[in-house]
Order: sequence, then structure tokens, then C-alpha cells
Amino acid sequence: MNVIILLVTFCLILLGFNWIMGYKKDHIVIDFDERYRDYKKHVKAIHNELVHQGKVVSYKGNRKFIIDGRPYIFVEKNVSMGGAPLQRTILKPDKGR
Repeated sequence: MNVIILLVTFCLILLGFNWIMGYKKDHIVIDFDERYRDYKKHVKAIHNELVHQGKVVSYKGNRKFIIDGRPYIFVEKNVSMGGAPLQRTILKPDKGR
């Protein structure tokens, strides 16, 4: 019984970690070496990185991108990795369009 509880707990922790880190189907996750405090510079860095990856990108404003013809919303998360803060850029599909 204790083994089952341990396995369920481990699975829940793993799922929670993946949810926090933005690892979901069709999400695009980018980690930059530089920390962006200026929103416009962050958007430009996202655009440049996606173009570098070979994607067709346009920024529509209000945190909305069109990437390879599909709408995405830009979400920024700050997470602690090994005690150091990490700025994680997540582009998630825009279901509202």
C-alpha cells in the first residue's frame, strides 16, 4: 500500500512540475541566457529566436504571435532552478481564435 501511495505522489509531483515548466502539447518553450525586463526587447528576442529556428513569425501585439500560421499567446514565468531564478518564455496555442 505504501508503494502505491509513493508512486501516486511521485506522478502528481512530476505532472505538477511539467505544468509549472510549461511542457504541454503544442507549447513552445524558450529559455534565454539573458533576463529581459524590457517587454519590447523580450518580444524582439522571441521573434529572433523563432526565426532562427526556421519558423515564420509575426507579432500582432498584446502578447499574440502568429507562428507558422497558428496563433499563440506569450506567457512569461519565473521559476527557481537550483536556487537561481529562470525566466521561462512559453508560447501556448491561442484557443480563443
